[in-house]
Amino acid sequence: MPVIWLHLALLVGSAVAIYLSCELFVNGVEWVGRKLAVGQKATGSIFAAFGTALPESVVTLVAVAFGANAATKALGVGAALGGPLALATIAYATVGIVLLAKRQSLPKTSEICGSFRILARDQGWFLVLFAAKIALGLIAFAWKPWLGILFLAAYALYVRKEMVGEAIDEEGEAEALTFAPNSAVPGTAVALFQTLLSLAIIFVASRLFVSQLEALGPALGLPPQLLALLLSPIATELPETMNAIIWVRQGKYRLALANISGAMMIQTTIPTAFALFWTPWMLDTPLIVAAGITAVAVTIMFIAFGRGVVSRRLLAAMGLLYLVFVALLLLLHLG
Repeated sequence: MPVIWLHLALLVGSAVAIYLSCELFVNGVEWVGRKLAVGQKATGSIFAAFGTALPESVVTLVAVAFGANAATKALGVGAALGGPLALATIAYATVGIVLLAKRQSLPKTSEICGSFRILARDQGWFLVLFAAKIALGLIAFAWKPWLGILFLAAYALYVRKEMVGEAIDEEGEAEALTFAPNSAVPGTAVALFQTLLSLAIIFVASRLFVSQLEALGPALGLPPQLLALLLSPIATELPETMNAIIWVRQGKYRLALANISGAMMIQTTIPTAFALFWTPWMLDTPLIVAAGITAVAVTIMFIAFGRGVVSRRLLAAMGLLYLVFVALLLLLHLG
């Protein structure tokens, strides 16, 4: 029992460390985006998303490329599918819950509606790529690993589109850089240093969080694959969720939603490419269930963004789909 309490204490401590370092990260990455004049959407969907998605992409790479056995590689494949699921349900739900808690609604300005249309396009591309990766997981053929290159190319095209996309007015004022509080316009070097340092702390704290979940899994009677699908995605997507909380709290809704959308594009391309390179990429029933719930969640958001009917209640309700997934997975496990 004392060992369990130690793991719980480390779990809570690492979550606090992630939140505080995310405060530093979003503050720093906003200034990096401003200094490079790339716009807020690209800042959220490319810089912030790539930075916070890097840890779990590395975890997938290590698991599938250097895993000593099939079970370890299976964890990597589970993470490649669990990440988009957590983002499409829990991350969006977090934005809605924070809005409800603050008793605020998403503004219906022309800028927000324009952002919604762009996010709908992003969700549409995600669905195309996601459908392709799931289809590949249902059939076996010899040259499947080479298709991983196409997923890397797809993400490169997405980055190019975001960097040269249409300009959108800045949303709110940037807070003073934490590492240069008395400077109205901090230097690029100090903004970059703060961003990279906070990212390193996020990486270490996230690994500690995941390791504590892995240690608690056996104590809770959860097998490794179930742990990879149920709990690990929540842990690995915690930085993106924390970023969303911070930006919503600051009233920067477009940044929060763009960060989630950008992270989803990373999660459906880069980890998938790694898994295609080093595993057979054949999906079993729990993974197919995860894929189905993810597709339903993203389709709902695609339609909502396209029609401009996104609300705080709709966003909060996305969390119900994750509960449906948990129920289905437990039924499969118990059965």
